[in-house]
Amino acid sequence: MDYSEFNDDVDGLHRGDYAGLPITGLRPPGAPMPAAGEAAWRVSADVYDAKETFEEHFARFVETVDTTGVRALIVGGWNDAYENDSSVPVRLLVENAPRFPALRSLFLGAMPSEECEISWIQQSDVTPLLEAFPLLERLEVRGGTGLELRPVRHERLRVLRFESGGLPAAVVRAVGESEFPALEYLELWLGVTEYGGDATVADLAPILSGDRLPALKHLGLQDSEIQDEVAAAVASAPVVARLESLAQSMGVLTDEGAEALLSGQPLTHLKRLDLHHHFLTDAMLERVRAAFAGTGVELDVSEQEEPDDDWRYVAVSE
Repeated sequence: MDYSEFNDDVDGLHRGDYAGLPITGLRPPGAPMPAAGEAAWRVSADVYDAKETFEEHFARFVETVDTTGVRALIVGGWNDAYENDSSVPVRLLVENAPRFPALRSLFLGAMPSEECEISWIQQSDVTPLLEAFPLLERLEVRGGTGLELRPVRHERLRVLRFESGGLPAAVVRAVGESEFPALEYLELWLGVTEYGGDATVADLAPILSGDRLPALKHLGLQDSEIQDEVAAAVASAPVVARLESLAQSMGVLTDEGAEALLSGQPLTHLKRLDLHHHFLTDAMLERVRAAFAGTGVELDVSEQEEPDDDWRYVAVSE
């Protein structure tokens, strides 16, 4: 799997590509549109002062596009997304699931910050999406406020990503309690307590054991204010030996967490180790670079941050 398309650009997904397909939306009547399966379709309503409700836009979409061929769908904004949760988009997708037999990739809540800050996005229970789309291979969700997930078994899911400035502990636990036999890529932005990120290392234990994730190749436990504690747990986690890529990036990783990674189980089997946005000292940074020099591991230690006295910040919070 190519991991290069996954990054911390929270303002993406309203341009460029998604799931290897060019992003497009409904065009004016009479304007040419790509074939349904040749684009990643963005369905979205204005968050502020909308002239069209999300329901109305979605109805136009399913009437205009041959949804039987749609392979990738991006749900952008919905009306007053800072007040109204995502239950309407979720319900419409679930109710219309038979009309999307080819859907394999789905992103819920892809709003740029000028439209709605990540911490403002009101989410809801996304479990029905996994239940309604048993052939789904990729699910990504932005926003942690109000987000819910129940333990579920899904046979085909390969990619699961939660982008959040504060990921609820209940969601983290549900991920660990779910059965994802095909999952290869798992990325969790844990965030900070101020925005609802209350997960502890204990909540991560089922994920770190890897017992329910036999196919996992990439694990990202990122954007955390307890990044040192997470790194220490990762350093001895059984799942790590099976990984090709590991991300401990975007958080407040210090020399303490880096020392844990260096003194724990070997990581030189990895193809990539991502530690970008960190608070390592120059001396520790050199130790990390030396430890992986000549190993073939692609090491990302970019974005060396400086603490403000004792205050350190994650890459994405509000």
